[in-house]
Order: sequence, then C-alpha cells, then structure tokens
Amino acid sequence: MLTSTRAAELLTSIPESTFDSTSHNVPPGAPLVTRNVDPAEARLEAIEIDRYLLAKSFFDCREYDRCAAVFLPDALMAGVLTSYRQSHGDLLDGETRGSGNFGGDATHTSTIDDMDDVKSGKLPELSQKSLFLALYAKFISGEKKKDEEVEMVMGPHDMGDVINRQLQVISAYLQTWFDQNHVGMDEDDELVVSQGWLEYLYGMVLAKEKNEKEAMEWFIRSVHRFPMNWGCWQEMTMLITRVDELNKVAPRLPQNIVSFLFHLHASLELYQQGHNLATSVEQLLSIFPGSSFLLTCNALLAYHSKDLIAAEHHFSMLLAQHPHRLDSLDHYSNILYVLNMRPKLAFLAHLCSSLDKFRAETCVVIGNYYSLLSAHEKAVLYFRRALALDRACLSAWTLMGHEYVELKNTHAAIESYRRAVDVNRRDYRAWYGLGQTYEVLESHTYALFYYKKAAGLRPWDGKMWMAVGSCLQKIGRPRDGIKALKRALLADSNHESAGGKGGLSQSSAGGTSSYMDPEVLLQIALMYDQLEDHEEAKSYMELCMAQEEGVPVGGEKSTLRHDPMGASSRPENDDDMEDDSGGGGRGNEGTGVTPATSKARLWLARAAVSAGEYHKAIYLASELCQDGVEVEEAKGLVRQAKAELKAFEPNQDLSLADASGTELTTAES
Repeated sequence: MLTSTRAAELLTSIPESTFDSTSHNVPPGAPLVTRNVDPAEARLEAIEIDRYLLAKSFFDCREYDRCAAVFLPDALMAGVLTSYRQSHGDLLDGETRGSGNFGGDATHTSTIDDMDDVKSGKLPELSQKSLFLALYAKFISGEKKKDEEVEMVMGPHDMGDVINRQLQVISAYLQTWFDQNHVGMDEDDELVVSQGWLEYLYGMVLAKEKNEKEAMEWFIRSVHRFPMNWGCWQEMTMLITRVDELNKVAPRLPQNIVSFLFHLHASLELYQQGHNLATSVEQLLSIFPGSSFLLTCNALLAYHSKDLIAAEHHFSMLLAQHPHRLDSLDHYSNILYVLNMRPKLAFLAHLCSSLDKFRAETCVVIGNYYSLLSAHEKAVLYFRRALALDRACLSAWTLMGHEYVELKNTHAAIESYRRAVDVNRRDYRAWYGLGQTYEVLESHTYALFYYKKAAGLRPWDGKMWMAVGSCLQKIGRPRDGIKALKRALLADSNHESAGGKGGLSQSSAGGTSSYMDPEVLLQIALMYDQLEDHEEAKSYMELCMAQEEGVPVGGEKSTLRHDPMGASSRPENDDDMEDDSGGGGRGNEGTGVTPATSKARLWLARAAVSAGEYHKAIYLASELCQDGVEVEEAKGLVRQAKAELKAFEPNQDLSLADASGTELTTAES
C-alpha cells in the first residue's frame, strides 16, 4: 500500500499538461482511465486521475484527512462553510462545530481561482467520484475523532453526547452542490446526471443529525440512481423501526433483485418470521445456493422463530462451508449459550480468535463463552473490547447489560441498555432488559414503559406481554393486566400453531396448539381473585392445573419457551435447558407438575374447603402431598377437611384413594 502511495505522490508531482481543463472535449486517453458514460464526468475524471489515485491510496492507508485534503483543502472548506452561513443565515449550534481542523496536512493547495469561486458562492469543479471520496473521507475522519474523544467505553467522558464535528461542513458543501446542480428536483431540471453516491453520503449526514425522515428521502433517491450500493440499503434498514414503515417504503423502491434482498434483510432485522419470509429465502437460495448471506438469513429466520435447534444446525453448516467468515457469528454464540453447548462455544471462540482477534464479533463470542462459565467480570471485559473496536456493535451493548445485571450493577446495566437503544431503537432485547432492571429497582412505572416498548416491537412474543401484565398488576391495574396476559396466551398459541423451521406450520391442517403457559394462567387467576371474581379465578386455576396432562393434537413442537436473547432467558441448569429445547416437557403429553400447577392445586383445595367440598379438597391436597410441594399446608388442609367431614358424618370411613390408587389414611396424614 505504501508503494502505491509513493508512486501516486511521484505521479502528482509531475507538472500538469497544457490541456485546457475548461474545454468540454474529452482529453486523450480518457476512455482508458474512466468507464463513465457521461462525457462531462468522464472528462473531469480523466483530468483528476492522478490526484484521485493519490487520494485513494491515502484512503486505503486510513489517512482520511490527507485523502480529503487532496481535493478539498482546509481553507477551501472553511470558505464553503462561511459562504453557506452567510447565504442561509445559519449559525447552527456554535462556531466550534466545523470551524476547527477540517483536514490533515494538505498535499495540494487550492488555486486562487478556486478560492475566488468559493467566495462568490461557486464550488470548484470536481467529478462526483472525487468529491464523494473526499467528503466520505472527511466523514470517516470525524467519526474516528469522535471515538477518540470518548476514550474508554463507559468511562467518565463516555456520555453518548459527542458529535462528529465534520457533519456541518459536509452538509453545507453538499447542500450547496445540490442547489447549484438542481439535484433532488425533477430529473429533467438537473444540470448534471447524478450517480447516487452524493445522495447516499448526504443521507448518512442527515441520519447522524437525527433528521431521519429527510435522510430516508435521499437514500431512496440514491438507490434509484445506483441500486447496487448495498451500504445505502443498510442505512435505510437502520432507519426502519417498524413493519408498517417498511411497507410504506417498499412501493417507492426500484423493483429488482437487490430491492428483494433488502426487504428480506430488513424483515429479519425487525425480527419477523412466517411462511412468506421462509418462501422468500428459499426462492433466493434456489438462485444463489452458495450465498453465505442467504444461508445466514436462513439461520436467523429459525433463530427468530425460536427454533434454536434448527438455527444451530444452519449456522453449523454455514461455518463448515465458510470457515473464515466471522459475520453474524455473535448470533451463533448466543444460540450455543442458550443451548448450553459449551464445547461448541469453546471451539467457536478458539476459531474466531485464530482468524482475527481484533474483530468485534470475536470479542462477543469469547464474552459469551466466559458468561457461560459464570465468569461475568471477564465477559464484561470482552464486551467492552468489542465496543472499543466497534461502538455500534449492538450485541455487545445488550449482552454487557445482561452481565451487569448478573453482577448486581444496575446503574451500569441501565446505561448499557440505553446505549444499545441509541444504536438501534428496534432492539426489543434492550428495551426488555431496561424493563427488568427497573423492575428490580421496584420502579414499576418505568418498567411498564419499557416493557410496552418491547411488546410493541415483538407483539407475537408472549413473554413480552407477560412482563407487561405482571407490571400492571404490581401498579394496581389488574383488569389491564388480565388483558395483557390473555394477549400473551394468544401470542403463544399463534406461535405454537405456526411453529417449525422458519415459521412453517408443522401442525395438522386446521389444528391449534393445546398448550398454554401455566404461569400465565396462574397470574390471570390470581388477578381475578384479587378482583373478587372467584368463578373466573376458579376456571383459570382449573385450566392451569389441566396443563399437566395436556391434550393430544397433531404435530410436533420444537420451539422454546424462553427468549434466546432476553436477560432472564439464560438457563440456570441443565434441567431447564432440557425442558426448553426438547419439546417433551411441553409437548402433547403436557407440562407435568410445575410450581404454577401446584399453586393452582393448592388454591383450588383451599377454595374447596371454603365451599364445603371436603372430598374434593382431600383429593387435591393429597395430590400435593405426593408432589412434594407445600406438603405441610396440604396436610393441614387434609386434616381440616377430614375434621369437618367427621363432624357432619361421624361414621364415614375417611380413608381416601388418591389419583394413583394409593391410600392416604388419617394416621399417614
């Protein structure tokens, strides 16, 4: 790289030819150095080829200020900003923004004519290719200096309020360029044929300044002019936070294969699932069967559908085909964590470390491995390293928040989750983590706000609505809590009926899942009991207890009860993992005895005693004695019920057979 830089410096040191740069004729040899079909742009690119090669070599060496200074020296940029402020009366937020160092050591100084043009409000004549390279280098330089000002991740100066000081001058230059060339208006009125790259850069500047609506307009213009710029599609994805926003944007996009890929990518970023999305992935894989991007999409689709076994299989196959690819392996490590596959996670950590130690994905994978070993301090260390390498690494922010929760450092956990939300507002895991942390602090109103945010981003996930319902109950709104918990039951039943790989239904035609979460049913019953609606409470308690047996229905279930990335979703032991991943504990055979069903049985036993149904009370309480749950209270209920029966029917034999046929005598009780 340094060799090309030295060669380019020597090339630009040669005196320029006497070719008239103001002529509209294409200079000799221009077709050899440019492929632009626009004669005007081809002429400018041919004139600038020497300087462009020098600037590109600086860019490749990451000397961004030197790269920008080749075409846009400091004095010229300061003049552009001053002229823009005078013409627009715009002082913005202080003279410090954009008024400092606009670049590094300027290899080329602007000519007197260029400075005179700038003072008169006219920009120097540059090709769009060179202008984009210079302004983009300035943009990256500003981002780099912004990270340097922050210093340590979550340190004393890392308040999240440091800005890119180059945004103002880039914005001023681009607005002036668009105004002079009428770009952005009707294409018939444009003085130049835009290539789409400057629109892309201006959209990024607007997005950084939180002007997201206008940024989306410029991104759409950019992809219409050059649809193969995947970076622009990714920036558009970052601005879309809800499915309805994606549906509004989709009709305005060019209809081609890249737009189709964008729709798939954006849907997965919004955690979507379902048959249509799975069909789209299959169609694209039939065209590009070896695409690592599409194979990753297939794995993520299973991941979002909570089919972690299938997702792990897809990622394993992807890793076998592309063993040197680190993209999205942080998601793979999350799956291995939840599935408690420590040997595979250790192998993945060693593999990533051998490929590139200084990649954010590598640090996230190693952090997950240490977290699985319960070495939370080391896990935090590696997540911080990931953020030092890439401040926009969403997984690192969220997972570091989980680790701080484990370390009981709620302040640091809240800050981590907030930074994750700043990076990506559609990350339901960070919103949910904030809700959990505030719930630990018993700030239930704040927790409810964040839980609602998470539920709005993932409305088909029953876990989100369970959290909302529980919070509503704690702040004294049981009726609203019941509505939320019923929605959780509906979401879980819809997910079960659409289960399987990629969201494809595996159940029989027209069949629905008989499974309902006993914990949700118990909470609903307790809320009805709180409202003194004892009939409804009783019916939900009976429904909760009925989940132990289950009802045979067609189809298998391979989904997980827990959210793969939630703070409370990480399994505490192998028994929890077995219950969640297999489907045997929550399949057609029922859940078996759980703490929720035992509480429901105890409530029903008490209610039976209060209602004078002593035989039923003895039967329920004796089952509790066999389950080993609340045994002492159950024995007390048996004694109380038998005493009441003996008072009314003194000659009755009080020996009872329980559900399994064994006798519970008075002496045994």
